[in-house]
Amino acid sequence: MCLLPEDAGRLIKAGASIQVEEGLGESIAIDAGKYEAAGATVVRDRPRALAEAGLILRLHKPPLEEIAELREGVVHVSFLDPYRTPEFAAAMNDRGVSAVSLEMIPRSTLAQKMDVLSSQASLAGYAAVVLAASRLERIFPMMMTPAGTISPARVFVIGAGVAGLQAIATAKRLGARVDAFDVRPEVEEQIKSLGAKFLKVDLGGETSGTAQGYAKALTEEQLARQREAMSKQCAHSDVVIAAAQVFGRKAPVLVTSEMRRGMKAGSVIVDLAVETGGNVEGSAMDRELTLDGVLLLGHSHMARRVAVAASQMLSSNLTNFVQHFWDKTAGTFVLNLDDEILKGCLVTHKREILQERVREIVAGAGKGNA
Repeated sequence: MCLLPEDAGRLIKAGASIQVEEGLGESIAIDAGKYEAAGATVVRDRPRALAEAGLILRLHKPPLEEIAELREGVVHVSFLDPYRTPEFAAAMNDRGVSAVSLEMIPRSTLAQKMDVLSSQASLAGYAAVVLAASRLERIFPMMMTPAGTISPARVFVIGAGVAGLQAIATAKRLGARVDAFDVRPEVEEQIKSLGAKFLKVDLGGETSGTAQGYAKALTEEQLARQREAMSKQCAHSDVVIAAAQVFGRKAPVLVTSEMRRGMKAGSVIVDLAVETGGNVEGSAMDRELTLDGVLLLGHSHMARRVAVAASQMLSSNLTNFVQHFWDKTAGTFVLNLDDEILKGCLVTHKREILQERVREIVAGAGKGNA
């Protein structure tokens, strides 16, 4: 849910006129009256509201057929996934929409308060561990009882980005013994600071992260070395959380079927990269599978499992984004094309695709359909 009543009220006080679609907050028990009390208008006629809006805030990209209902020049802010679904960027460009892709907001100090990707990834990491703990048929913490001592569960986290680091912290809070791996050597200290053990693997070649903190794609030789080292760690682990993603590309397969077969019966794997192809061989979108005695969880949109917190963070991120570009004198949202944040996330504007890589992908997709 993209905008809470209190954040709508903040924007209204700044001079905005806010319309919210009927039923917007129902999934987290927020009724229409709270939006009206904040000064927003609750609307039922979706096509008309879309046609009249100058700025649209939403979570997901719209259905392709709905883009034709947007008015030319409207600013549309949502997750757009332009690298994997270029047809949406192309359609918005043809319509004359100024499309902002939330996942492309730069990971800079200035943009931290509007970094939706990091906010949701953090919640996904937390939710993944809680889900795994609820499905594992043993407890996470060590427990000393008159009947004997129960050893702590062993959790292996693959990928120490935002989701992975939160998964490490959550597993440690629940009392598990945690090991973690990431291809970027610079995150070793972060992993250790959370109380986990860093699995060192000599991959050879370049493995440092990108300027925005994302992992770079590895070569096939590097992936083979990585899998060999991780197979031993997986065999010792009760839970594996796979959270390794490469921005704008298909997720690398890191846990193979052979590695899974080497794990203990009753172990649990959570594939947090399932939406971008999956880190785990055999995982399936929104399915729970038991393969070779190992439970494989492939739930998408993991942050939705903590919907209230996810909505709070998304709403705050979007409000901060709007306020950053709000002209207080004119009382309106202004696209400042010279702003470094906007340079990174504005995909289309005035029928021009501004991001070079998106432009190339759209052009390639067009040739493929010719």
